Parts: sequence; C-alpha cells; structure tokens
Amino acid sequence: MNQRHRVNDEKAQMLLATGVVLLLSLLSMAVFSVKVAGLTSAHEPNADSVIETTKEVVDVLPSLAENRTEIWIDNGMERIDAAELAMSSVHDDLLHHGEIRGVEVKMLNITIVELDASSIEISLELGVTDDSSTLQSQINFIITA
Repeated sequence: MNQRHRVNDEKAQMLLATGVVLLLSLLSMAVFSVKVAGLTSAHEPNADSVIETTKEVVDVLPSLAENRTEIWIDNGMERIDAAELAMSSVHDDLLHHGEIRGVEVKMLNITIVELDASSIEISLELGVTDDSSTLQSQINFIITA
C-alpha cells in the first residue's frame, strides 16, 4: 500500500509540472502576439512627437529669446552679446527638454544681426529627431531688445 501511494504522488507532480510548462508557453505566446499586433497598428501614440516638439519650439522660441536677451541687457551686457548668451541658454534648455520627451532638439548655425537700435534678427536651423524620424526647419524672427 505504501508503494502505491508514492506512485500516485509522482504522477501528480509530473502532471503539475506539465501544466506549469504549458501555462508558461501559452503566456509567452500571448505576450508575443500582443507585441506583433502592436507593430501593425497604423498610428503609434508617440509617432508625432517630432512634429509636436518642432511646433512648440517654433511657437515659444521668439518670446523666450527676447525675454532672456532683455534680462541680460538689463544686467549691463551689450545687445549682441546678450542675444548670443540668450540663444546659448535656450539651446541648452531645449537639449534637456528633448531628453525628457524622448527627442533630440538641436539649434545649428545661429546667426544674430543687429537691425537697428531696438531690433535684432535671429536665424537658425532647428533639427528635431527621435528614433525613427528627423525634421529640419529654418527659423527667422526679430526680437525687440
């Protein structure tokens, strides 16, 4: 009798182990299926992050540059130097902002020209990149400082 009881215990353990293996394989197939289904979706939620980030930068850049330039001028800097420092600090902030959003934001070939006693023209190339796309834009604006 004692021997028969052991045989039944071993069968139960084998059945339990087989069930666990089957359950794990079904779970891994389900996870794989969900990943594959996600690849075929027409629109990913973060697919437009480059476009959205570019629009936000273009909208806020002129006023941000003007405000920072005015602050530096009020603290005694020359107008062109203040505008250069303002654009440099904006560029650093945009790099950090891009890292947080999962994009890279670069401002290249920044040109600052003094138009008259109260106007400064700023032009630059803006590049915004994520894992799959890049958008480059030429931006020109005039600040009053």
